[in-house]
Amino acid sequence: MTEDDQVNVRDDDELLTIGAFAARARLTAKALRLYDRLGLLAPARVDEVSGYRYYRAGQVDRARLVALLRQLDMPLARIAEVVETGGAEGADLLAAHWAETEARFAARRTLAEYLRGRLSGRSSEMYEKFEVTTVDLPEQVIITETRHVLADELPSWIPASLGRLEEAAVACGGTTGAPFVAYHAEVSMESDGPAESCVPVADEAAARTWAAAQGRTRRIEARVEPARKLAYTRITKAQVAHPQIIAAFEAVEAWMKREGWEYDGPCREIYFADWDAAGPEDPVCDVAFPVRRG
Repeated sequence: MTEDDQVNVRDDDELLTIGAFAARARLTAKALRLYDRLGLLAPARVDEVSGYRYYRAGQVDRARLVALLRQLDMPLARIAEVVETGGAEGADLLAAHWAETEARFAARRTLAEYLRGRLSGRSSEMYEKFEVTTVDLPEQVIITETRHVLADELPSWIPASLGRLEEAAVACGGTTGAPFVAYHAEVSMESDGPAESCVPVADEAAARTWAAAQGRTRRIEARVEPARKLAYTRITKAQVAHPQIIAAFEAVEAWMKREGWEYDGPCREIYFADWDAAGPEDPVCDVAFPVRRG
């Protein structure tokens, strides 16, 4: 170790009062107390008698990093992870967080534009983008998984639950139609449904046997879905994202009202394409309502 290295070690180990450390870190003593309380930056020593906090000069960089990360509205647990990891891996964690932040902001921007259209009375213009028609579905046996879920949980829960059901369908005679998700009540950031993932299968007896064997780990059911008429519109992968999909649902409802149809069951999303292979403009989903004449 050189003489300069020894000086640097001594400098880093220098104990500073909270006021002196705050001045060097360009922060306030109040902020440092908060970081301590949040578990992000603990003092090097706390006097047992006076309760005074002392920091090492070497903690300055960490204090400044924590302060900057907090300006990104980063969750405390993520800040701690980035700071503790550091280096290129810490930079990758920060990049992942920022990508998530930008995605959320983009979704909010799209929602704001959609709401501006509604408030400006341009709803009919938005609905004209969707072509609505009807189809008759025959009676079908389905296996289902139901869960109370918020809107931001749908992108992970839908593929996971449908994947489980499609795997189980092998023991139920195989699938006989496109999987779908039925919404029995509003699903939003404030309302958690419930939503029901459904897969049509061939063998009713085998389906009921499989469902009975699942116990209570999930809300699993096998039942016969009656023949229905659906009013639906076909949307692309890009339009499945919130809030674009809201406009699709509302377009079908507006068409139903205009054409004299009434609701005959919960609305649904029918997934007929390979989601992973589809591009943003490829049709992947039918937004549908069971209907009957009033």
